[in-house]
Amino acid sequence: MNGAVALRSWRDWLFSGKAFLASMLALYIALAFDLPRPYWAMAAVYVVANPLAGATSSKGLYRALGTLIGASAAVFFVPLFINAPELLSLVVALWTGCLLYISMLDPTPRSYVFMLAGYSLPLIALPDVGAPEAIFDTALARSEEIIIGITCASVVGAVVFPTSVGTALSARITTWLDDAASWADEILRGEGAIPATPLRRQKLAADITGLDLVISQLAYDAAARDVERHAREVRGRLLMLLPLFSSLADRLHALKDAEGRLPAGLAPVLLDVAAFLKHGGDADDLTARIAELEPDDDADWEGMILSSALARLTEIVNLWQDCLTLRAEIAKGHASGQASSRWRPAFRHRRVVARSRHYDHGLLLFSAGSVVVGTFLASLIWISIGWANGAGFVMMTAVACSFFAALDRPAPLIRSMFIWCAVSLVISGIYLFGILPLIHDYEMLVLVFAPPFLLLGLMIPKPQFNMLAMLLAVNTASFVALQNRYGADFVTFANEGIAASSGVGFALVWTLITRPFGAEIAARRLALAGWADLAETAAGSRRRDQDRLAGRMLDRLGQLVPRLAAIEDRELAKIDGYAEVRIGFNIIELQKERGRLGSEAAEAVDAVLAGVSELYRERVASGRLVEPSATLCTRIDEALAAAGARGREARDVLVGLRRVFFPETPGPSGDYAPRESLPRETAPLPMAAE
Repeated sequence: MNGAVALRSWRDWLFSGKAFLASMLALYIALAFDLPRPYWAMAAVYVVANPLAGATSSKGLYRALGTLIGASAAVFFVPLFINAPELLSLVVALWTGCLLYISMLDPTPRSYVFMLAGYSLPLIALPDVGAPEAIFDTALARSEEIIIGITCASVVGAVVFPTSVGTALSARITTWLDDAASWADEILRGEGAIPATPLRRQKLAADITGLDLVISQLAYDAAARDVERHAREVRGRLLMLLPLFSSLADRLHALKDAEGRLPAGLAPVLLDVAAFLKHGGDADDLTARIAELEPDDDADWEGMILSSALARLTEIVNLWQDCLTLRAEIAKGHASGQASSRWRPAFRHRRVVARSRHYDHGLLLFSAGSVVVGTFLASLIWISIGWANGAGFVMMTAVACSFFAALDRPAPLIRSMFIWCAVSLVISGIYLFGILPLIHDYEMLVLVFAPPFLLLGLMIPKPQFNMLAMLLAVNTASFVALQNRYGADFVTFANEGIAASSGVGFALVWTLITRPFGAEIAARRLALAGWADLAETAAGSRRRDQDRLAGRMLDRLGQLVPRLAAIEDRELAKIDGYAEVRIGFNIIELQKERGRLGSEAAEAVDAVLAGVSELYRERVASGRLVEPSATLCTRIDEALAAAGARGREARDVLVGLRRVFFPETPGPSGDYAPRESLPRETAPLPMAAE
């Protein structure tokens, strides 16, 4: 443990030193070319700096593009609306909000292009509205200064002890597999064999988001770009494992007798699978042993449950084997610089979860709209009072609102930004009026800048401090406003500092007024969107969208789980997201199998799908977890009877639906011979009524 902490500390120090080296190099170049604001080059380094070389390159590229787009907009709009300040303010606000909305639709680093292009317009245009004839020169200088900083950060990150994205990806995959193996071990050894999925295990879906971010940066890392295809393959399989674990837990719970015993021969195989998931082994031998447990007669209810459990177990083993071989291929490809194209999957029974995202356009539009109105109001305040330094007030309002717009509760982070903005103002004042007058050469300048910026660099790699540490570094560099010749003026410094702090303060007040709610609204809307998806899919109205349904539901689950942990809504806390994903899979498979059944069985399946659609429409209409009706249970049992021996795949799907909706209801009677002597353990319902 101590060794890991020491290693992490060493890597943090290395990153901090590289960032500081790049910032001083950028500052030196900008000063050498006598650019008007060389400190922008220094600040740009800390905006794009990342411990991973590929991440620095990607963010640098996107920041350059965003800056050029924003600068071009400034050159276009300022001369056009210079005589109509209110109209120019409206254009600036709409530009900022619209591009912010586009950025929130893209979860990859590419979104930075649009967010930066949005708030670069007020950053470049507003300080020079009084001299529109100079706007082109200003935009060009800002672009040059920022591109110098970006180039220095990218070059230093790629040349000086570079850390590859591939290394981080392998570490993330290993961590995720370890967490998943821990959950699987609980299930296979009995402790986690319950119908409902614990919230802490649903968090695994949210962890895929971090994996997505790393994968999106592979193309910008020369040492790892060849493994991108394998990385996307492993991502799909990791997502596929989640509902299968949930399904297996439910089946094992259903198979236990009153003493908690499983059918003969199953327990040893489960222990071997648990060992395989932790330590690896021969997947083919394991799947062969699982196949030997297949019941000779799966026409009774327990036989169906056992057959379904074995099918899930085989799929898990094959998926896990794929994840292990893909991880090895990624490591091999990273080491050699070239990924193998001869990899063959073991899991071929179903299509792997497609990459698809859920967007709550209503909330995204509201967030972007609040930024538009807030920026416009700040501009009107500036115009009405004629504040000489009011441009900084509007600029920081736009920046603060944009940075945290995607969060459910942006106010706490804007409050922290306000506090640290004040801290950076104090630090800058000490440097500007107490230290820099004593400095007469560049070498001494580097030495006096080293302590604060090296400490800030240590904070940037830590996710909980990343944004605020970056803003503190950027604000400190900007407030010092270093030039080729010392000419600090306290009145100007104070006015600009007050304007910037007031802008962040106004953004905080505006956010508290317009967005007083937290995660509850977003969580409820996510749940309703999932129910609406299932209702439409069961009704057959989204047949062309079926392949993306599971991916969208898992993405929605990844967005929902962190919110469920932060709220106290008892109704929402009952939701088992994996159970709903299983229902989505089952609906899709049932619609595919329907065409292979006879007319009587197809009609029975249609009745089941109609019942599922009715249930979810009712949940959407009422906004709560309505209990499945006894009629739906009867329809599923009738479909099981109609499917017969030839509809084995359809029966497996129907078993899955019955177990989700009616986990405590005894097996069907009629044509089946369920063992009524096998009582089931009491367990919490995944999606049943209160």
